[in-house]
Amino acid sequence: MSEDGHIGINRHRISRRGALGLLLGGAAQLGLARGALAEGLMASPLPVPRPEGLFKQSLPSSEELVAAARLSGQVSFAVADAATGESLETRDPLMRLPPASVAKTVTSLYALEHLGAGYRFATRVLRSGPVVDGVLEGDLILLGGGDPTLDTDALAALAQQLVSAGITRVSGRFLVDDSALPRIDQIDGQQTEYAGYNPTISGLNLNYNRVHFEWRRQGESYSLKMDARATNHAPDVRISHMQLASRDLPVFDHEPGKGRDEWTVARSALGNGGARWLPVRLPALYAAEVFQLLAGSAGLRLPQGQRGTMPADAIEMARIDSAPLRDIVRDMLKYSTNLTAEVIGLAASRARGGAPDTLAASAGAMSAWARETLGMRHIAFVDHSGLGADSQVSVADLVTLLTAPGVETVLAPLMKPIRMLDEKGNLLENSPVSVHAKTGTLDFVSNLAGYADLPDGRRLAFAVIAADVPAREAAKAQGAEIPKGARSFNGRAKRLQQALIQRWGAFYAA
Repeated sequence: MSEDGHIGINRHRISRRGALGLLLGGAAQLGLARGALAEGLMASPLPVPRPEGLFKQSLPSSEELVAAARLSGQVSFAVADAATGESLETRDPLMRLPPASVAKTVTSLYALEHLGAGYRFATRVLRSGPVVDGVLEGDLILLGGGDPTLDTDALAALAQQLVSAGITRVSGRFLVDDSALPRIDQIDGQQTEYAGYNPTISGLNLNYNRVHFEWRRQGESYSLKMDARATNHAPDVRISHMQLASRDLPVFDHEPGKGRDEWTVARSALGNGGARWLPVRLPALYAAEVFQLLAGSAGLRLPQGQRGTMPADAIEMARIDSAPLRDIVRDMLKYSTNLTAEVIGLAASRARGGAPDTLAASAGAMSAWARETLGMRHIAFVDHSGLGADSQVSVADLVTLLTAPGVETVLAPLMKPIRMLDEKGNLLENSPVSVHAKTGTLDFVSNLAGYADLPDGRRLAFAVIAADVPAREAAKAQGAEIPKGARSFNGRAKRLQQALIQRWGAFYAA
């Protein structure tokens, strides 16, 4: 190595700065001195043996990559051999930082352990009286089982089962029972009120407890539409009601009304038209209204739904089961659905023998299980999804989880592939490193944890957390949905994740 920090092969120089640029997206600076090369060939007609480890010496260090990323806050990472658990590199491995959606990896294992990979959530319809000439002489009960994937199309299938059984009318009440899980108003109280990823949770969850809001300009005003859309059905609903408001901020505002959600939207924010999902704060009554509409369309008249409890002697008439839990977990890790994580976490805590009525209590039970079973010593979760920024974990904990006996064979196949990108942000064709991992993103928090397969067959387990907690807290105090600077922070953090993985893939391959 020369005094200026360059590695020499004859006079062909590869700079550490050039390799750093390649990994972080800058232009490669690989110099080739043609005249010097010719001189070297004249002096040495036979190739000079390549010094052992020369390529690895040319790679920038992980610390150089962190410095080049120019991230405020804290950066913590750990990487280990997945087969042996041998630690390879760390940076502040015991620092406790928000896990964001990487928390869902712990929740996945917690649910699979206590419910089983084949577990299915059931949504049922029962009756409390006899059926005479197509009339149910008693109450009809829609009983939720907590299914986080229940949608409008599934309710339509349930209604069709009743019609196929010959029922045309109900003389008694139409009850909805959502007591399978505790009713929790929202996952995280620090989020904006209208965040669709922060819904209410109950034992009856329809369309991830979200309603679809669509608006279209009509002259000087707008047409506003709220519906419970799925692939095949999209009934309009009254349980969520929207009105225009003459203001600039907030864009949306919510007030609980008598038996429905009352929303207002700032006229100045609507433009010519658009659509988005909003949270539902009355999930049982939302499901009741949608089921009543679908049943009516199929020929079954139902009274207005009301919350109630299933009688002990009720008889099942229709049922629809969710996909197996393993498939639900795979989709949750892919799409990072917060409601799914909270539901399966709560269900697992109940199956474990507890009766938590808050997310914090259930997450506390999961944290205790993770410490006892997986050896995660620095974990403290306040929910199962990672949406709450008060949850804490260390990268050492995450790598301990990923390398725990039996975890890799369960978790790795359920994690989504992470595309490796070139220096311009384009898909890196034929990448030598294959990554399956879980992302985690909050404002000013960007995390990644999972497995990296190297071309020699070696598998690494890694975790990277980048978090500026003070900046996040300041942004939340301002109440902005997308705080200034959050996107650029998360973009730089993701580029750093890519650079670190590519470095590790090159450095630790045989």
